[in-house]
Amino acid sequence: MEKKLAVIALGGNALLRGNQKGTIEEQNANTVDTLENIVFLLKEGYNLIISHGNGPQVGNVLMDNEAGGAMYGNAHMPLDVCVAYTQGQIGYLIERNLRNILKEHGLKRNVISMVSQVIVDKNDPALQNPTKRVGKIYTKEEADKLAAEKGWIFKEEIKKEGGWRRVVPSPDPKDFMNAELIERLAREGNIVITTGGGGIPVYIDEQGDIQPLEGVIDKDLASSMVGTRVKADEFYILTDVPYIYKDYKKPTQQILEFLDYADTEKYLAEGVFAEGSMAPKIRACLRFVKNGGDKAVITEATKLADKKYGSKITMHYEDDRR
Repeated sequence: MEKKLAVIALGGNALLRGNQKGTIEEQNANTVDTLENIVFLLKEGYNLIISHGNGPQVGNVLMDNEAGGAMYGNAHMPLDVCVAYTQGQIGYLIERNLRNILKEHGLKRNVISMVSQVIVDKNDPALQNPTKRVGKIYTKEEADKLAAEKGWIFKEEIKKEGGWRRVVPSPDPKDFMNAELIERLAREGNIVITTGGGGIPVYIDEQGDIQPLEGVIDKDLASSMVGTRVKADEFYILTDVPYIYKDYKKPTQQILEFLDYADTEKYLAEGVFAEGSMAPKIRACLRFVKNGGDKAVITEATKLADKKYGSKITMHYEDDRR
C-alpha cells in the first residue's frame, strides 16, 4: 500500500516569534520545537514535503541590505535574491535540525532542501496592484525620496507607530520548478523542503527564458499549489492557534473544528475569517481540496501528536462532488 503524501506549511513563527530578537539560538530552538511535532506523521508512515514562511527573516535581510547600502555604499540586492537568501538560511536550519531529530527517534529518512522558483503569470493583475508590505518603516520624507530614486511604491502603516512601508506585488502561484523530481523524491521516502517563503517568483518570457520578478508569493497559496501539483493526499498549515474560529477574539467566538467545503466557502464570503491572517490560509485549503486533495488541516504543531485529535482533523473539507 502506497504511503500517504502530505505537504506541511510551517508558519513564520516556526523559526522566529514576535517577541524575540531573532538570534540563531532562538531560531534553532523554535525549529526543533516545531519539527519534533511532525515526527508523529513520520511514525504514522507519511511521506512529507515541507514548506515554510520567511516573513521575519526576509524583512531582516531587506533592512540589513538597506542599512549596508546607506553606510558602506554596497549594492542593493533585488527582492528575488533576498528571498533566495532566506530559503537557503531557513532550509539549512530545518534540514540540520530535522536530521538530528530523526536520528534521536531512530528514523531513517533522507532530507533535502531546495532553493525553489515558483512560476507566475507575467500578466497577473496583481502585478499592477502591490499590496504586500516588506522591509523597514520609513518617514514620509524617506519614502518619497526612495520612491523617486528607485520607483518603489509605499503605503502608510496602519499600526500605531505610523510611518510608510514599501509594498510589492503578490502574484498567484501557477507552477514550480522541479515539480516532477520533488514528487518522485518525496514518494520514495525522502523529506523535501521546497518553495520556502512562497518561492522565488519568476516568469517565462517570449524567448522561453526564466526571468525574476520583484514581488513575493503567499506561502500558503504556494504550498497549496505544491500539494496539488504533486498530487498530495493531505495539506497541513501549522500556525500559532490550535483551531480556526468564528468571530475570533469576540464574545461570540466559536471553534470550527470540522468544516465541509460548502460551509467554509460561505463563512469566507461572509467575512468570518480575517484578511491578512486566517482568510488566506482558508483560501489555500479550499483550493487544495477543490483540486483533488483529500483533506486540509489548520492547527498548531503540537496538535499533530495529540492523541485526542491525532486520528481526527482540525479542519476537514470534503468536496461535495466526491
